[in-house]
Amino acid sequence: MFVVNAFAETTFGGNPAAVVPLEQWLNDELLQQIAAQHNLAETAFVVPRDDDFSIRWMTPVDEVKLCGHATLASAHVYFNHLNYEKEKITFHSKSGPLHVTKRNDGKLTLDFPADKLEEIKDTAEIEKALNIKPIAVYKSSFDYMVVANNQSEIENLSPDLSILKKFPSRGTLVTAKGDEADFVSRFFAPQLGIDEDPVTGSAHTAMIPYWSGKLGKTKLTAIQLSKRKGYLDCELIGDRVLISGSAITYLDGEIFI
Repeated sequence: MFVVNAFAETTFGGNPAAVVPLEQWLNDELLQQIAAQHNLAETAFVVPRDDDFSIRWMTPVDEVKLCGHATLASAHVYFNHLNYEKEKITFHSKSGPLHVTKRNDGKLTLDFPADKLEEIKDTAEIEKALNIKPIAVYKSSFDYMVVANNQSEIENLSPDLSILKKFPSRGTLVTAKGDEADFVSRFFAPQLGIDEDPVTGSAHTAMIPYWSGKLGKTKLTAIQLSKRKGYLDCELIGDRVLISGSAITYLDGEIFI
């Protein structure tokens, strides 16, 4: 197994993901036990599939349909530790095929489907949980996306996780126009046993189309404002989003099951 900090610019930055390369699938109960043992936001399990790979992601308590940072971490492992020699690697997932490409500057680029948003009018519970009056609230395929008034408002968030935990979603994403980047965010997912996720690549599949439309540009920079911080280069191309970042290996070891 490996532990890789994704979207990181320092050794202890970004979002740590465990990556477990397998020759064949283990049973679901064992996969979940391994993820619970790691107790990281995500553990990615990867199995060869012809010239590509199949990938699944698990939090300490449940499986998710899409995870950006653990996909970036998995590509980093195959490119840097497992002698994968092509410039692009494809992972087949419950969200369809996901492509990761090497950039000339050493960063990796995720090619994910763009998400769609539906505006939510009844925002009372979200306002209570976050203690802010947002510009708007949307529902994506996975999460609630709350548009805050400015970066400072996001930095000062101290949400009531007991309320957020009851929401019928993967988590709650809060975003605003950034001071140093085009947009910033934080992400809370107590439903999955993750009070705050350090960097959430998949959440950017909803934010990139939104901020592209608001700012009138297709290439954007983003920072996730967790304590560890994450830095992402983003681009909207039709119904796909490109999400780029750096990855740093923290651990290379073996597990005994």
